[in-house]
Amino acid sequence: MATSSDEMKTKPSWRRFEDGANVWEDLTDKIFMEDSSHKCPTYVHKTPPCQGSCPSGEDIRGWLQIVRGLEQPPADMDWREYAFRRSTDANPFPAMMGRVCPAPCQDGCNRNALEDFVGINAVEQFIGDSAIDNGYRFAPPPPDTGKRVAIVGGGPAGLAAAYQLRRRGHACTIFEANSALGGMFRFGIPGYRVPRDRLDAEIQRILDLGQVEVRLNTRVGRDLAVAELERDYDAVLWALGCQSGRGLPVPGWEGTPNCVSGVAFLKAFNEGRMKVTAAKVVCVGGGDTSIDVVSVARRLGHLPDHAKRDLPETVIHDGYLAHDTAGAAAAEGAEVTLTSLFSREQMTAAEHEVTDATREGVTILDGVMPLEVLKNAEGRATGLRVADCRMEEGRPVAVEGTERVLEADLIVSAIGQGGDLSGLETLDNGRGLIDADKFHQVPGRPGHFVAGDIIRPHLLTTAIGQAWVAVESIDAYLGQVEQRRRPKVDVHHFNLLDKLAEVERAPQPFVVGEAGDLRGTSAADYAVHNYEDRSGAEVIPHEELYLGHFNHHARNLRQEQVPSAEQVLAHFAERVAGLSEAQAIDEAKRCMSCGMCFECDNCVIFCPQDAVFRVDKAARTTGRYVDTDYSRCIGCHICADVCPTGYIKMGLGE
Repeated sequence: MATSSDEMKTKPSWRRFEDGANVWEDLTDKIFMEDSSHKCPTYVHKTPPCQGSCPSGEDIRGWLQIVRGLEQPPADMDWREYAFRRSTDANPFPAMMGRVCPAPCQDGCNRNALEDFVGINAVEQFIGDSAIDNGYRFAPPPPDTGKRVAIVGGGPAGLAAAYQLRRRGHACTIFEANSALGGMFRFGIPGYRVPRDRLDAEIQRILDLGQVEVRLNTRVGRDLAVAELERDYDAVLWALGCQSGRGLPVPGWEGTPNCVSGVAFLKAFNEGRMKVTAAKVVCVGGGDTSIDVVSVARRLGHLPDHAKRDLPETVIHDGYLAHDTAGAAAAEGAEVTLTSLFSREQMTAAEHEVTDATREGVTILDGVMPLEVLKNAEGRATGLRVADCRMEEGRPVAVEGTERVLEADLIVSAIGQGGDLSGLETLDNGRGLIDADKFHQVPGRPGHFVAGDIIRPHLLTTAIGQAWVAVESIDAYLGQVEQRRRPKVDVHHFNLLDKLAEVERAPQPFVVGEAGDLRGTSAADYAVHNYEDRSGAEVIPHEELYLGHFNHHARNLRQEQVPSAEQVLAHFAERVAGLSEAQAIDEAKRCMSCGMCFECDNCVIFCPQDAVFRVDKAARTTGRYVDTDYSRCIGCHICADVCPTGYIKMGLGE
C-alpha cells in the first residue's frame, strides 16, 4: 500500500535496534548485565561534530542551547545577549559568518544521519543581526598589561586577533595596506552577500574595546621596516592574507591586458571603481571566488558602445581610475561563462551558490580545462581554447576531439590566491607564504606569530580560528610561561565548573580532615559527582545517540532573493533574508545536543529502580540535570540506551 510523503513525515525515521540484535556479541558486555553489574551511569561530556568541524572552534551547541531556551542566562542578562556572548567567545563576526561561511559545521551535524542538518548558519546570522540591532557591546577588557602587539593585516585574522588580544589586556596596532579594514570581507566578497553596514558595525565593536590603534594605507616592508616593529612592539602577528590571484598556467595568459585574476576583479568592484564589465566574460575556477566573479559580472553588465577607458581591465589594473557611474546606467546584460576542471558535484563552491548563479544566467561548463588564451593583433584576448577533461592521478587530461573556443572579451582566473611578500622576503617560505608551527609561531623568529591565509589560503573561519590560537601563543610568550599542549579537539568547550560558578553553585573547597569518606563523591560537595569531561579528546558520532527519540522536524529555511537571468542586471539587494526570532528558536530546537544532557527525562522515566533522579532545583544547571543513586542502581544499562544525546555512559561506581 502506498504511503504519502506527509504520512511518512509523522513517523519515526530511525530504529535503535536491528532485528536479531538481542544477544551480546562481546563476553564482557554479557558479564556486566543486570544486578551482577557494578557498571553504573557516568555523565560524559563530549564535543559534538558541529564544533569539531568548525575551524573557528565555536561552542555551537552552547549558543543553540541558549537560543532554544534550554541554557538560561545570568539574571541580569537577556538571552539574546547571552547567545551573542557565547558565540563571540571564538568568533567576533556572527552576522558576517552567518551569511558567508560555507558551514563545515552543517556537513558534520549528526542530524544528517536522521534527516537534515541543523541550520547553524541561519541561527548565527540571527544572533549577529540581533546583537547589532540591540547595540550589544563586548565586555570591557581587563586592566592593561602594558604589552603592545603589532598586527600586520586588518582582515578577518587580524581583526579577530585584535579582539582576542584586548580580551587579555594587551594593546595592539593594526597595520593595513588598504584604505579600510575588513580584508577579504570587504574587498573579496560582494556587498549583496556581506552588507557593508553590518560589516562596519562588527568591526567597530572590536575597535570600541579601546587600545586598538589603526594605521591604514601602511604597507609593512615598504612604508615601515620589520626592524621598526621589532623595536616598538613586544610581539608581531603576521595576518596580511593572500590578495594576489594566480594566473592561468596556459600559453597567452602572461601580459595580456584583459586577462585578470578573480581577486583583482572583485577588489575593483568592491572598492566601487568597476561599474561595468565586458560583453563576454569567461571565468575559470569552481570555488566560491569564481561564483562571486560570475555573479558580479552578470549584475554589472556591459556598455554596448564603450570607449577604451570603459574597458573593465582599465580599472582593475589601474587602481586610481574608476568608471563613470552615469554611463554605467546604460549597461546591458553580459554573457558570462564559468568553467571548472571538476564535475559540478565536485566543485568546491557551495552547491546553493552554484544553483543561484545558474538561475542568474551564468553558463556553467564543468569537466572542462583551459588550454590557451587566443589573442588578436593588438595583443588582447579574444577567446579561451578549452577541452573536456578527465582526471588522471590528480591531473586533468584533455579528451581528444573535444577542443573548442569560448569567445571572451575578459578572461578571469579564479584558481587560487597567493601572498605578496615583496619587502618581506626573509619571511617567504619559497611559495609566497609564511611558515607556522603548531602554536602559530614563525619558526626561528622569536616574538613573531602568524595566522590566516598567508599560512595557506583557506576559509575565513579558518583564519579566525588561527588568530585565536596565535593570540594564546602570544599571551604565553608575553607572560614568559611555557606554552601548554593544545587539546586533540581544539575548540571552545562548554566548561561545567565555569557554569556552576556563574550560577553560584561551584563545588566547595576541599579541606583535609573535613572531607569525610574519600572513597566516593556521591554525597560530597567538594567535587562534581559522576561527571567526566572528554570534550578535549573525543567527538561524539551519531552511532552513540538514540536517534529513535527524535521525530521529523523540517529545517527552517532562510528566504533567498535570487534574481532571474532577466532581473539580475543592477540587482545588488542583499540575497539572504534572516530568520525571524520564532524561526531561529524553532531551528535551535532541532539541535540534538550531542554529548550534553538536554533534559528530556528519558533516563528518569525508564529507570526500573528509580535510581536516576532529577537534581534538586537549587543545585541544577546545564550539564547537572540528573544524578544517580548508586545504592539503587543495578547496572541495567537502560538509561544509557534511551539517552538521546549519548551523555550517559556506563562507568564504575557503587
